[in-house]
Amino acid sequence: MPSKMGSMYDALYRHLLRRIPAEPAHRAAFGLIRAAAGPAPFGTAWAAMSGTPDPVLRSEVMGIDFPAPLGLAAGFDKDGKGARALARLGFGFVEIGTVTARAQPGNPKPRLFRLPDDNALVNRMGFNNSGADAVAARLRAHRDARGEKAIIGVNIGKSKAAEPDEAIADYVRSAELLAPYADYMVVNVSSPNTPGLRDMQQVSVLHPLLTEVHTAIRRTCPDTRVPLLVKITTDLASEDIDAVADMATELGLDGVVATNTTVSRTGLVTPPRVLEQIGNGGVSGRPLSAPGLAVVRRLRERLEGKLTIISVGGIETAADAYARIRAGASLVQGYTGFIYKGHRWPVRLHRELARLLHEDGFSSLGEAVGADART
Repeated sequence: MPSKMGSMYDALYRHLLRRIPAEPAHRAAFGLIRAAAGPAPFGTAWAAMSGTPDPVLRSEVMGIDFPAPLGLAAGFDKDGKGARALARLGFGFVEIGTVTARAQPGNPKPRLFRLPDDNALVNRMGFNNSGADAVAARLRAHRDARGEKAIIGVNIGKSKAAEPDEAIADYVRSAELLAPYADYMVVNVSSPNTPGLRDMQQVSVLHPLLTEVHTAIRRTCPDTRVPLLVKITTDLASEDIDAVADMATELGLDGVVATNTTVSRTGLVTPPRVLEQIGNGGVSGRPLSAPGLAVVRRLRERLEGKLTIISVGGIETAADAYARIRAGASLVQGYTGFIYKGHRWPVRLHRELARLLHEDGFSSLGEAVGADART
């Protein structure tokens, strides 16, 4: 049955989903994934079909045992509705969100667009989600349910209605509600679609925010270690990347997620008239490949391997993932690649990545992390 459902998904994508607007297509595809890979007995059958990743892909990062390094980036499952189903497709972990303390509808539609000539997306979703209370209840039910465990990261952001002087309390509220159900947490200050959010990447603003969130997690989960990372954008200047890396080290954070979408349109082959019709928003996908790799290299040099780097942006192939790993990323994430490549993408990428590791003589993924910096 899972193989039939997989064929149905591929057929739906080729003949229907890609022909309708991006956001309705996303809802339909995600609904199909939850229906096919979520409930028993189909969910366990999907997991079996995805198979057990090659042991060379397993690694311990931030004290967590990851079966494979490719995770699904935040943005696909904003409300934590299908993390287990998504993990059954072959992802090593799933990052949900971005979740805000207050429920909010996001920006007016349409707000998600395909750029097929660039294998990219443009989004200005605006953190649409059901709020931290509702998501926490969903994650609690997931934790209490029987079945295989999925590694779940939780990405939190600022509620649009929160004034600048309320921002820290807003993030802290989300952290307190969601930390008990997260394997790790990410503070998102890098989306271009919430007014003023990227201003919080300034160290003078980010330092007190991360300090309070870090304290809130430790206070809420005194007996459990919940790693904390900060997510930055590729649009930061090199000196600002260095400043964030230094601050993350100083505060004892666990790592950096790099990078979020870009507001740049440089190098796109999509016609300018199409881009003008779409309007503003963050670009994800293939255009982030080169800048995303450059940011990982910069972070690796600055962090000297002391903190975890999760690389996201422009990862389509095993070669892309391998380049990020060799540059210094312990884990990688994808979103747009999943949209364009389909439900078997994580399994195929992991299989090819394992082959690349074996060919280069690595006995474990961890041996390959930062290999280029050591040569």
